[in-house]
Amino acid sequence: MNIDRIVLGFAGSMILISLILAQFHSPYWLWFTAFVGANLLQSSFTGFCPLVKILKPLGVKPGKAFD
Repeated sequence: MNIDRIVLGFAGSMILISLILAQFHSPYWLWFTAFVGANLLQSSFTGFCPLVKILKPLGVKPGKAFD
């Protein structure tokens, strides 16, 4: 598994978890959903993603998106 797939899977998981928490706990969790979406949008333009900074030192293979 490469960094690109891990980032997409992690972002998708965080969005789904925050939607479930918003449904059953508090609607304020939708702010976290918005944060994840905004982070995905900015990384599509800049190529910077904080999760990549964590995964690279752990030795995960880079993909084509985050070199």
